[in-house]
Amino acid sequence: MAVQTLQSSVWSIVLAGGEGERIRPSIQQWLGYPVPKQYCTFVGTRSMLQHTWDRADQIGLPRKKVTVVGRTHQQSLEHHCTRQDEGTLIFQPRNCDTAPGVFLPLTYVKAWDPHAVVVLLPADHFICPEDRFVSAVRRAVRAVEFLSDRMILMGVRPSHLELDYGWMSVGGVLGWSGGTSIRRIQSFVEKPAAGDGKRMMSEGALWNTLVLVTKVETLWKSGWLCFPDMMDRFEGLRRQIGTPAEGSTLQAMYRDMPTRNFSRDVLQPLAGQLGVMELHDVTWSDWGRPERIVETLRSIGKKPAFPMEAFMGAGAPSNPHIPKDMGYPYLSC
Repeated sequence: MAVQTLQSSVWSIVLAGGEGERIRPSIQQWLGYPVPKQYCTFVGTRSMLQHTWDRADQIGLPRKKVTVVGRTHQQSLEHHCTRQDEGTLIFQPRNCDTAPGVFLPLTYVKAWDPHAVVVLLPADHFICPEDRFVSAVRRAVRAVEFLSDRMILMGVRPSHLELDYGWMSVGGVLGWSGGTSIRRIQSFVEKPAAGDGKRMMSEGALWNTLVLVTKVETLWKSGWLCFPDMMDRFEGLRRQIGTPAEGSTLQAMYRDMPTRNFSRDVLQPLAGQLGVMELHDVTWSDWGRPERIVETLRSIGKKPAFPMEAFMGAGAPSNPHIPKDMGYPYLSC
C-alpha cells in the first residue's frame, strides 16, 4: 500500500484533554502559572502537542486529525500552539478519564468515516526519533487490514520496574508487517503490584504506550462490550452530529458522564482481542511525572528548556538514580 493511499485511510485521534495534576507544581514553579503539560515546550522549540500533531500529520492527512482537549484549555491553545493544520478540535465538557476521552472523538470519526482506521496518539508522551516511530505505526496500519478484528498496541521493552504503566505479557505471532511481528497479548495488567511487575518483566512483558491502531468499528464494538451505558450516550451524540442539537446533546451527556479508564476498563478485560507490535530503537516515555522528563532528557543528551531545580525540587518526586548535576550539553531538538 503506497504511503499516500495509506494516509488517506487513517484518522488520528490526539488525546490532549488531561490536566497533568502530578506535574503541575513543577510547571507552576518554572513558569509562574499552571499550564497542562501538553502545551509546554520542555526541549527544543515545539510543545508536546505540536510534536504529536506533527507525528499525526505524517501518519494520516492533516485534515483527518481530531484532537480532544479540555474545556478550560482555550487560553493554553492560543498561547502555546501556533497552528491546527486543518484538523478538528473537540472540547470535552469535563475530564472523565481516558475512556470518554477516546470515545468522544471516535464518535465523530465514526459519523464521518465509519470504515476508517484510527490511530490513538497521547499528547503527553516523549518519542524519539520520530521517523522510526512513524514508520512503525504505518506498519501497524497495514497490519490491521488483515487483522481487522484486532486492536494493535505499540509496545516498549521495559528498562526498569515502572509500576505506573500498563504491562503486556506477549504470546505467539499473529502476523508480520514490513518485517515486524504482531504478537498476541496473553494478559494485560494496568499498574501492576510490585511482585506482578517483577514477574512480568522477567518473562519479557512489554510496556503499553497507549498508541493504538485499529478499525473504527472494532474500537466502537469494544466500548459496547465494556460499558454499554456509556456507549449509549455516544451513540446518541453520533446521531446528532451536524444538526442544531449537537452542542446541547454533548453538554447534556457529560452532566453525569461516568468516569472510566481506557487501559483498565477496555484494554485489560479485552486482552484477548489485542495485538502488540514492539517499538525497536525508539526512546519512549510517558511524561506524567517530573523525574521522567529529567531522566529522559539526560539519557539522550538534550538540553532542557526549564530550570532543573523546578523539576527536581520539593514539587517533584525524588529519584535516586538521577544526579543533581546533570551536565547537559547544549543540543537542539
